[in-house]
Amino acid sequence: MSYVKPVKEIIEQRFSCRSYLEMPIAEGERRQLADFIAAHQTGPFGSPTRFALIAATEAESEALRGLGTYGFIKRPAGFIVGAMGEAEKNLEDFGYAMERIILFATDLGLGTCWLGGSFTKGRFADQISAKSTERVPAVTSVGYISDESGGFGARIRRRVGDANRKRHPWERMFFRGEFDIPLSRAEAGAYATPLEMMRLGPSASNKQPWRIIQSGNTWHFYLQRSPGYRQQWAIRLLNVDDMQRLDMGIAMCHFELTADELGLSGTWQLDEPRVERPDERTEYIASWVEMLSRP
Repeated sequence: MSYVKPVKEIIEQRFSCRSYLEMPIAEGERRQLADFIAAHQTGPFGSPTRFALIAATEAESEALRGLGTYGFIKRPAGFIVGAMGEAEKNLEDFGYAMERIILFATDLGLGTCWLGGSFTKGRFADQISAKSTERVPAVTSVGYISDESGGFGARIRRRVGDANRKRHPWERMFFRGEFDIPLSRAEAGAYATPLEMMRLGPSASNKQPWRIIQSGNTWHFYLQRSPGYRQQWAIRLLNVDDMQRLDMGIAMCHFELTADELGLSGTWQLDEPRVERPDERTEYIASWVEMLSRP
């Protein structure tokens, strides 16, 4: 089971939908989404992650009301809930796998919204029967988009707003060989589109923490922490997982899916290059190595 529309189009259509029509997801679409989730449970590093669709039928809609989202979400038809075990790259795998599912939901015409700290973890953990060795770092609301959140006209305006949203300039995200040598779109060549689709990805507080260094046929992914990120009050008070590592998984998903659609096959490896980092907030995450065809 794969996407119907081009991945680039799906990524550009996706937005954070916080208000839904008060109606259950149709049986056919609910089955398609559940089947996709069942077939895509892990990320590129194989961490122990699993996901489930908690989608109420009309008779079960009252059950969803007990799942707290602190008022951020209105009338969701369901939630995509994930749990993960301990592993070196568990959050990156979780972000990658959840975003892949979200893009499928978008392809079906459904609205979604990532929820990191703004949900009651215990109740969602119960929904997926999380074990004592598992955590639920994030969930995703899902349902039909309401006019107040993103009807046709609102979605057009939202796209324009997204295009004008303050984002880090290309030259501050992508580099050639070293962090002090910006990579131009022309130099990125066939990878300009995967990089741009990564740049459009959602991130916690729109911080866009990803940084990429291109070296030959390899693209090294780094996380540049926001100043004081680990000391933020919400993380300490609410025991929120490291959302910026989860953001990196989302970025990796957008990059790989778009590259694959363009015929740019590759593999994820952990092989940190000998590159001088710009500051102590910059962390190596992983490397994408293109598989070059041989004559």
